[in-house]
Amino acid sequence: MFRTKRSGLVRRLWRSRAPVEGDGEADRGTHGSGGCCMGKATKVAKSNAGSEAELKALTHSILKKIKEKQLEVLLQAVESKGGARSPCLLLPSKVDAKVGQQSYSLPMLLYKVFRWPDLRHSSELKRLSCCESYGKINPELVCCNPHHMSRLCELESPPPPYSRYPMDYLKPPDSPDSGPSSSDTGGTTYSAPVGLSDSLALQESGDRAHWCVVAYWEEKTRVGRLYSVQEPSLDIFYDLPQGNGFCLGQLCSDNKSQLVQMVRAKIGYGIQLTREPDGVWVYNRSCYPIFIKSATLDNPDSRTLLVHKVFPGFSIKAFDYDKAGSLQRPNDHEFTQQPRTGFTVQISFVKGWGQCYTRQFISSCPCWLEVIFNTR
Repeated sequence: MFRTKRSGLVRRLWRSRAPVEGDGEADRGTHGSGGCCMGKATKVAKSNAGSEAELKALTHSILKKIKEKQLEVLLQAVESKGGARSPCLLLPSKVDAKVGQQSYSLPMLLYKVFRWPDLRHSSELKRLSCCESYGKINPELVCCNPHHMSRLCELESPPPPYSRYPMDYLKPPDSPDSGPSSSDTGGTTYSAPVGLSDSLALQESGDRAHWCVVAYWEEKTRVGRLYSVQEPSLDIFYDLPQGNGFCLGQLCSDNKSQLVQMVRAKIGYGIQLTREPDGVWVYNRSCYPIFIKSATLDNPDSRTLLVHKVFPGFSIKAFDYDKAGSLQRPNDHEFTQQPRTGFTVQISFVKGWGQCYTRQFISSCPCWLEVIFNTR
């Protein structure tokens, strides 16, 4: 039987749909306990034969109505899992589809089929700033590219009991047990507890063109130089098919630790760091969780800084400029040590730290980032 190119694209798309629980290929990073992403442990039971057949028939009928070039765009995004840059897929936003007793908009159906089978409502989603539909309200045509979206990471209440650095970890720079020492920053060389030296270097440099700088660490050793960020969005990755940004795989590291090498290999597409009107967002593009510690993620009255777990495909507002201005707590040693020119956020790939882990400090994590914000 003669098969058209369109029908071939539709079959390839259906084979590339997001797996559900029971398929054997369910996303490794979306299950487990603990963390901050609401719904992260939601397991979608494998559909019965009837509902699976109904979903397949509905998806095929919708995809066959889409233009061939648009199908190619969708296939590129889905097969590369967002690694390849794909344009927007603009489709009518008011077309509804019904699966069983549940009705979905066309965008929601595509998001469920190709990324999140457990997705229930559009309020769980955040559009990425790279998308043409970003910031637009109820347009006639809306981008339905599943990889132009992320899941919102909401903080649990109460949050998980991960802990901040103990007070005695913030020791004077000449202490034998002090944190990692910063290497040449292009200005003065400092040795200080983690998070402080690079901020001081920024203060000395007088560079105000950037909105943040990024340092990459392997355990207690910083690898490479500071990466200054001027563009609104930055990809930080180890291996990305298409993209520009901070490629950790190009940095020279002498660390021979098997654990470090294993975590390096899992960084993959990494994260996307984006400055938006309401703050700085981190989108986890990798296949494994990341862990984030930021002062603006916590309750202002809290006496601790918590470590939050962000699963693959989720976004979290890691830094809030308005909150940062009000977090000068004079009785908190950790804050008084932080220069007024900026705050830092720590992000660990794959491995967490704190009371729930054998690693008490982020400097024990194999691969991690320090993001230093320029708040001026």
